[in-house]
Amino acid sequence: MVHGHAITIEQGTVHVRVVRDGRVLAESRSPLVLRETGCPVRYYLPAEDVRTELLTPSETRTYCPFKGTASYWSVPDAQDLVWAYPEPKDDVARIKGHFCFYDTMVVQG
Repeated sequence: MVHGHAITIEQGTVHVRVVRDGRVLAESRSPLVLRETGCPVRYYLPAEDVRTELLTPSETRTYCPFKGTASYWSVPDAQDLVWAYPEPKDDVARIKGHFCFYDTMVVQG
């Protein structure tokens, strides 16, 4: 924890699905659940659960002092919908190889 800022990562067991324009972009029963001070809960999905062939790499990069530099991907009507940390900082190394989406839906049951 740095100056009141905390990040926790837990192995999730919820079923999450990402659907855009009727197409399933990702579906996982083993997401990492990342909780960060001041941010909504985010689900990081293993690459094998993401239809990466539907994603187009973006030029966008952002830097987080706690997680590192993020790379982004887009779909035709949603720029930078998806991000990942190819080389995350040591404290969050578990998210390497995982993708996070802005629109993630938790599926009940």
